[in-house]
Amino acid sequence: MLTTQSCPKGQLARLGLAVLACLASLIFDCAASCAHEGHDHGQTNNAVSSAYPRVAARSELYEIVGILRDNQLSIYLDDAVTNEPVADATLQVTVGDSTAVEASKAGSGLYTLALPVQPAQSVEVIFSVSAQKGDDLLVDSLAAPQPASPPQAHEHGWLSSSRLVPALAVGAAGLALLLGYSIRSGSRLAVTVSAVASTIIVVLAAKSFGESQTGANYPRPPEPPALSDAPRRLQDGSAFAAKPTQRLLDVRTAVAEPQTIRPAVNLIGRVIADPNRSSIVQSIYGGRVIPNAGAIARIGQTVAKGDVLIQIEPHLPIADRTTILEKVGEIEQLMAVTENKLRRLRPLAERGAVPQGQVNDLESELEGLQARRETVRNSRTGFEELRASTDGIITAAKVVPGQVIQPQDVLFQIADPKSLWVEALAYEDIGLKVPEAATAIAPNGQTIALSHVGTSRALRQHASVVQFAIQEPPAGLNIGQPLNVMLQSGAPVSGLIFPRDTVARSSNGENIVWLHTAAERFESRPVRVLPVDAARVLIASGLSGGERVVVRGTDLINQIR
Repeated sequence: MLTTQSCPKGQLARLGLAVLACLASLIFDCAASCAHEGHDHGQTNNAVSSAYPRVAARSELYEIVGILRDNQLSIYLDDAVTNEPVADATLQVTVGDSTAVEASKAGSGLYTLALPVQPAQSVEVIFSVSAQKGDDLLVDSLAAPQPASPPQAHEHGWLSSSRLVPALAVGAAGLALLLGYSIRSGSRLAVTVSAVASTIIVVLAAKSFGESQTGANYPRPPEPPALSDAPRRLQDGSAFAAKPTQRLLDVRTAVAEPQTIRPAVNLIGRVIADPNRSSIVQSIYGGRVIPNAGAIARIGQTVAKGDVLIQIEPHLPIADRTTILEKVGEIEQLMAVTENKLRRLRPLAERGAVPQGQVNDLESELEGLQARRETVRNSRTGFEELRASTDGIITAAKVVPGQVIQPQDVLFQIADPKSLWVEALAYEDIGLKVPEAATAIAPNGQTIALSHVGTSRALRQHASVVQFAIQEPPAGLNIGQPLNVMLQSGAPVSGLIFPRDTVARSSNGENIVWLHTAAERFESRPVRVLPVDAARVLIASGLSGGERVVVRGTDLINQIR
């Protein structure tokens, strides 16, 4: 039982109210201090984009970037349109009020200049360029970047656990004194005040406990990024690539003017041999394969028209063999009779008893019988020689020694690698007119020029067959190799023409190009693309004439994160 014998009623009440007043003072003091600290949890100073002071300027002819490192100014001089390094320039540099100094060449488009002291503040730099493209003067300021200040630490919420715990302890003591007074006096007002105070203390205790458990989950201010010249994506989605990185990536740009051209239709094709410069080798009778001179022609072997590839020993049934032997016997019998007549008439002809013409007739008859005998013997019994019908290389060989083949089996295929065609299937209506231009894309990305041969009026797999001749077949192109054929047809369309490597894919699947908006800054732009041929595309919308577009190194810029 709580007793307050040692303290009068008025003093006990005054003491309890004083303790509660102290609790309120602590709470308001904590809130005021937190309010003074502020509520900005996400704002930090932006770090500069580079770790080194730099100067950048651009004119209609040249683009120049100077990077100051260890009191040495590395100057990158590029073409203002193509971003190609300018290697034949004479560069005079004026820093501040000093006299002009000629920079020394350190590489292709790279020049260096030693500075005695690093400028402490912004200083004007003048570049005087003299090159084959023209003379020019570029001016800009060189200033060291200001480092980002570290973020100030502050606590979350309007009360911290470190301040709230003492306040709750004092409040609990005051509440105990006030409760004792209310029990002695029996006042309803005191009981009500005690209940309200206990509720406040319970709520604050619960809040303090929750903050202590989840305080680690409060978002902390982000760490300032480290200063670096490494390529990276900026907050606005653009890409930063320093000039040394652009040299390593071999980045090139171009500016295009609007043109009008017919878009292309994509056809699926494959390489075939020129029918006029290819052939197959077959046997007429069939039989057993006999190597020619101990070897069989192999694939990839170069052959000339008329070369013997293999020999075929024909298969002869027994009945045919008997017939041939009988025929040979009859011919040999006639030959014996003719020879006997010649032996009798030659002496008589020498003495003039018989005309010499009879001897000559018998000799001619004997020669004919001998020829007939050889023909009968070789019919179906001699080897069949299979020869190459055209010049070229052997693309297929389907024989081995001792193999028994049937008549009209395809044993060899010969093609000329310098004369190839492309056969494509057109599922769209391309008409029967000769197309304006046709190109093909090899699997390695190489562009192949084609000339239209003809279009079939008969459908194959619900598509028209279109054949093209390859004007200059590249090395390594194989028969049967698939190709994408770009056939220009349709109504003319206006747009900007760029190489195919200009267009890349964004993370959401859009076709994008990268614009070179500043010396070391690139921005992406979504575009609508139409194919033109195997090497070029037409950007129908999304770009305007005069913008610098990355045409080489686009995929590498697109991979910067």
